[in-house]
Amino acid sequence: MLKVFLASHAHLASGLKSSLLIFMSECPNLTTYDAYTDGDTTTVQEHLDAFYETVEEDDEVLLLSDIYGGSVNTVMCGYLDRPNTRLVTGVNLAFLIEVMAEDTLSDERLDQVIQNSRDFLRRVELDAPVATAAANSEDDFF
Repeated sequence: MLKVFLASHAHLASGLKSSLLIFMSECPNLTTYDAYTDGDTTTVQEHLDAFYETVEEDDEVLLLSDIYGGSVNTVMCGYLDRPNTRLVTGVNLAFLIEVMAEDTLSDERLDQVIQNSRDFLRRVELDAPVATAAANSEDDFF
């Protein structure tokens, strides 16, 4: 089973999960942690340790963070020596939707999902043909 741990500075992780749940009815294999929020005295490491207690030997683990080189990402790097663990940083909603639709995720498929999510990061112009087509057809949006 693919287990995903998404952590961010402040409320980005829970916000992404909230948005994700509009597209998917449930995500039992997604754990989120909002680091450095008011009143939170636990650490990213403590939450990761608790998460790994739920991981079975044959589970795949995908760690997700908000920004490369940030403190959350740096802590997560310390878990890359764990079995079946990969880390992706700079996640966006398009990436999360596609990942959470997967039961398992090969390296090749993960690279494809990363590229697909990059394609959603773009400047939109009113007279661009792609923007006009997407605005006219909800079926073509995803």
